[in-house]
Amino acid sequence: MKTKTYNVIVILICSLFIMSCNNNKPKWKQLFNGKDLKGWQVKIRNHPLNDNYANTFSVKDGNIQVRYNNYGDFNQQYGHLFYKKPYSAYLIGVEYRFVGEQAKGGEGWATRNSGIMIHGQSPNTMTVEQDFPNSIEVQLLGGNGKDDRPTANICTPGTQYVFNDEIIQEHCAKSTSKTYHGDQWVRVEALVLKDSLIVHYVNGEEVLRYTKPQLDPVNGAKEGKPLTSGSISLQSESHPVDFRKVEIVNLEKYITDKAKLTEVINELLTKK
Repeated sequence: MKTKTYNVIVILICSLFIMSCNNNKPKWKQLFNGKDLKGWQVKIRNHPLNDNYANTFSVKDGNIQVRYNNYGDFNQQYGHLFYKKPYSAYLIGVEYRFVGEQAKGGEGWATRNSGIMIHGQSPNTMTVEQDFPNSIEVQLLGGNGKDDRPTANICTPGTQYVFNDEIIQEHCAKSTSKTYHGDQWVRVEALVLKDSLIVHYVNGEEVLRYTKPQLDPVNGAKEGKPLTSGSISLQSESHPVDFRKVEIVNLEKYITDKAKLTEVINELLTKK
């Protein structure tokens, strides 16, 4: 009986140890609950904060849907759906697809175009007529059926960054991703490490890497204020798009331990 009791105790201790280790592992947190827009704020150009004009953002069939059925002309009413809190060091994953036809009056460049805005300004500080938050945009593009159109590019409303030791002021730059035509689901991830490093991934493959995200410089300076944290938002740019997953892993507690940070990131990127 003693041996049996001892074995049971050992099994319990081992089980508790394994559970404790698993609990300490970083896990994806769902920013979108699959049911409603709780925890999110809407800002659409020419409309006040949280005026979800024409029901642009809604939830249906477990997806965040961006639609323009109740618009007349799009009229450059660019919108953003902001998560309620800012982040600084994290890995964000978004699964999206483009559907249907572009809204009447949408710009040609906005066809099958959306984005994940990171290190962005607070929606509370945006003016009513402001089109985009100052931010780094992980640009999401869908194929048009014929041309090369990579996704997870970078655009820079009110910002700049460093690539190959050079400050880049060009508004948009392409990633190395392939083109995704049609209405297929695509997963894009962005690794954001304060003001040091940002990496874009498409379906698990790295497609773009750059450093030192910063605001546009002022008073003739070459470099701007470093972006160490900020809002996260999803775009409405005139083409219908669905988001079925928006999830994040907060990496703040690993940021000072490079070896552990690398281990955690590698583990997260291999688990889909």
